[in-house]
Amino acid sequence: MLAAVAAVALVVGVAAGARDDAGGDGSAAAEATREQRRLAVAREQVDRMSLRQQVGQVTISSFPGAAPPEYIRRRLRARETAGVILFGGANGGGRAHWRALTRSLQAAAGGRALIMVDQEGGDIRTVEHVGPSSGQPFQGTPRQVRRSARAAGRGLRAVGVNVNLAPVADVPRPGSVMGSRSFPGDERDVAARTRASIRGLRDRRVAATAKHFPGLGGATVNTDDGPATVRTPLDRDLVPFRAAIREAVPLVMLSHASYPALDPARIASQSRQVVSGLLRERLRFEGVIVTDSLEAQAVLARSGVADAAERSIRAGADLILMTGSASWNDVFPRLLSAARRDDTLRRRIRASAARVLALKRALR
Repeated sequence: MLAAVAAVALVVGVAAGARDDAGGDGSAAAEATREQRRLAVAREQVDRMSLRQQVGQVTISSFPGAAPPEYIRRRLRARETAGVILFGGANGGGRAHWRALTRSLQAAAGGRALIMVDQEGGDIRTVEHVGPSSGQPFQGTPRQVRRSARAAGRGLRAVGVNVNLAPVADVPRPGSVMGSRSFPGDERDVAARTRASIRGLRDRRVAATAKHFPGLGGATVNTDDGPATVRTPLDRDLVPFRAAIREAVPLVMLSHASYPALDPARIASQSRQVVSGLLRERLRFEGVIVTDSLEAQAVLARSGVADAAERSIRAGADLILMTGSASWNDVFPRLLSAARRDDTLRRRIRASAARVLALKRALR
């Protein structure tokens, strides 16, 4: 199986550099160098944290309402969560509201919180007054994509958001559930636009997230709604992710679909073959690996959130994204208890916490 994965990675490596007309500026190489330095500092920092705090750094929380409840502020103060994901309907408002909300969160966190939104463009925008106004299929050439991403990054940063869970790097196929959310064209076109989006967000110090690894372009069911299986060959799907890694993308989001050719037993977000074997070891991604929403039906069809979170961390994920406000109450104690018993898991959490701390350092 690993031989097959290695062959796919080799094909991807040859193809990834093609058709990138977004304008190379050397920023990716410089960012990669800075990231290595930040990670070295973070590894020292994480050893000064308690195990509770280290476990906290691998979780992202959510909450209902326009103001953060006390349990979220307490969690941030204690460093028992790395940050929050916000939603337009549940948490949002106008510009002044967004600024007040994120300032309140950062005040509790001592300025160390990751504050995430889903700002792909078009209908999928958490912060409504910020672009892109068009969805990814309609954002234009790579140069236009970069300009749109730069403008979106400026708007997000102005209201205190520092992580965008975009762009979608999936290569759409006929009938794909991702067709209305993906960049147009073949894998090289998608790769060029993915790199441009990452650059534009980086220009305004917002961390981009390439999703949904190893690719949802062959899926006909949204994993939010139910289990999905991707049986199409993945050589095309991996090209944009390889390009994103070359661009030093800060985060990659894992798909919750099943990929029998890579792992017949586990969905991607819980598969060591996919997360550690392919993404970390073969494609050499050194940034933060985040799961898609832990409350997706593709996850809940197999287990509860606590089991799913532990499987994902053991597979090599760094951040557990929880969009259900009560999930932390199950996930955090489970990870903490397991880490106390298991040296291997404790080392895994330490490594992930260091990557998360390095990301935070980059965004301050």
